[in-house]
Amino acid sequence: MAIAHPPTRQFQAFITNLDYARQMINAGKSLTGLQPGALDIGDLYRAAWVQSVSAIEHWLHEELYRRVAELLAEPGKPLPQKLRKLELPVSLVERVHEQEMTFADAISTQVRRRWEMLPLHNPDQISAALGLVTDHNVWRKAAHQLNTWHHHRTDYNGDQLKTRFRSIVERRHKIAHYADLEDGHLKRRRPITESETTDAVDWIQRIALAIAKALDASAGQET
Repeated sequence: MAIAHPPTRQFQAFITNLDYARQMINAGKSLTGLQPGALDIGDLYRAAWVQSVSAIEHWLHEELYRRVAELLAEPGKPLPQKLRKLELPVSLVERVHEQEMTFADAISTQVRRRWEMLPLHNPDQISAALGLVTDHNVWRKAAHQLNTWHHHRTDYNGDQLKTRFRSIVERRHKIAHYADLEDGHLKRRRPITESETTDAVDWIQRIALAIAKALDASAGQET
């Protein structure tokens, strides 16, 4: 069943970045059997894997900033507990007092400062970041969303979804930080296939879409 994507520029950018990953997979498939001597086709799959994880991390950051700004743009709207308790440095408080920026702008600035340099690879870090825009357990709600899309033929829970995401990110780290070398070897790399790479990219898209829908539902934008 085709699931409609959120009509935001942030999610469209995410899909565009995933398309780059899929193009690398397709390039690898087209070269399979030719075995050009100067190219390891597996490197195209590794690049696609890294690209897909980078795509969701970038989207998570941009989605956080967008949703914080939207919450603050509606005076009187109840804010998530963590956003209400967000501490501001004195420098920003002074700028608000001197009317150099609004209180909402100060909060948005602090959120961006806090999170822009922090990776969103770890599910718990993702929960902490998105806790600024929802009081709900985002992984549990995303898992429920996946089950709903599958007409409850699946029975994912939040922990299972986090485990699946971790497994994809862990392989990304092995590729990006250890050249995907097998443990104890300096030349032999882990095998990688088109099918497992495609599955990882598909899961990245599926998880992002489920998180987006779960956030919309918790914000009352969907039922």
